[in-house]
Amino acid sequence: MTTAPRWLDDDELRTWLALFSVLVRLPGALDAQLQRDAGINLFEYQVLAALSVAPRRRLRMSVLAAISEGSLPRLSQAVKRLEHRGWVKRSPDPDDGRYTLAVLTDAGMATVADRAPGHVAEVRRLVFDPLADGQSQQLQDICGRIMRTVDSGGPYPGARPY
Repeated sequence: MTTAPRWLDDDELRTWLALFSVLVRLPGALDAQLQRDAGINLFEYQVLAALSVAPRRRLRMSVLAAISEGSLPRLSQAVKRLEHRGWVKRSPDPDDGRYTLAVLTDAGMATVADRAPGHVAEVRRLVFDPLADGQSQQLQDICGRIMRTVDSGGPYPGARPY
């Protein structure tokens, strides 16, 4: 016996379409601001930002890929571009040479410090300024619940594994 699909009701459909629109359009808006004001894309900025708050400004490439929500090949290409600018360098992990570390250079840290205010202002404008009091915490709780269902064991920004 097959079970009938649980279709979305009208309210759920409106909620899903609203969330879908945010998921599709917000990264593009943030990317456009970073491209325009900083000359880097959103993924590259996420890599730099993750390294900037990591202990000793270094992470294994595999961990950095998970934190930045990218595949290892995509991360490798981004790190190569960042290396050419002198912002990141790669080195073998001294604890286990089978791994490669991405290390944020002093120039990379200066770049993050320089670009962060504009990026944060755009995040605030697009995400937090439209929210009423208390909705930021609600949004955090909702996103956390969804992420735990999507990937119960995976790291995501806000649940830093390091």
